[in-house]
This record gives sequence, structure tokens and C-alpha cells, in this order.
Amino acid sequence: MSEDREVLLDRVLRPSPPLKPRTLWLVLGLFAGANLTLAASFILHGAWLILPFMAAGVVMLGWAFRWNLIAAEREEHVTVTPSSLRIERKKLDGHRQNIVLNPYWVRLEMDEPPEHDSQLILWSHGKGFRLGSFLAPSERASFAQALRAALWDARHRW
Repeated sequence: MSEDREVLLDRVLRPSPPLKPRTLWLVLGLFAGANLTLAASFILHGAWLILPFMAAGVVMLGWAFRWNLIAAEREEHVTVTPSSLRIERKKLDGHRQNIVLNPYWVRLEMDEPPEHDSQLILWSHGKGFRLGSFLAPSERASFAQALRAALWDARHRW
């Protein structure tokens, strides 16, 4: 097997899946209905100024659901071979970013033991690349162990 074709690690990192769009619409509809009912009660008592604030709450919840669906489409594809570490990122705007590093020069940095806000950062030639920032802490720690093992294996095949 040639060195370039030997894959030591091949993972696609994705955030946890959000609720299905149909479920989000149902939640938003229930929230809007409850707000409309509450606003009608206030309007009947003469407090009509509450309506714009209640409507703003519904709009902001809808915006948050939409942003959540867009953010859930991010992904990072990490591939380690003996001669390269490739990271292909799908950004929020749909564009892809490719990063290619030499695994011999990559230093992996993460808190031990990992905490909730621990970040997985790859350092190479003075530049840092954060990976899996959208993962749960336990998933990030598990991936860091697998990546550390693959980098060690790549360095020792030279």
C-alpha cells in the first residue's frame, strides 16, 4: 500500500443534530399561540403596548431556530495519512476551506483532563487551528485521543 493511500484516521465531525424542521415549526406555532392568547388578555385590559414585545419574542425564537438549523450544517472532515493531515471545513456560508499540514510538525493541544470549555487546537509553524468547537466535551476528548494516536503513528512511519 502506498504511503499516500494509507489512511490512519478519517473522521467527519458534525454538531449534534437539531430537532426536525417540522418539530421546530410546531414549537414555534405553540409559542406564538400562547403569546397571542396572553397578548389578547392584556389588550382586553387596556395594555395594548405588550403586543409588539410579545411579537418580538416570537420573531426572535423563529430567528434562533433558523440559525440553529444553519449552524447544524457545519462539518469538518479530518484525514491523517503518513504524509499529510488534511482538514476540510464546510463553513456556515457554504464555502469550503482546506487546510493541509505535515503531521510530523503538528502539535495537538487540549486540557487534560478535558473540561467543558476545553478547546482542541492544532499548532503548526506558529499557527493554531481549532477543531470540533461544536462537539460535546466528551466527543471532543474522544476525537483528540484518536487524532493524537494517528499523529503518533504518522510520525513513527517516517
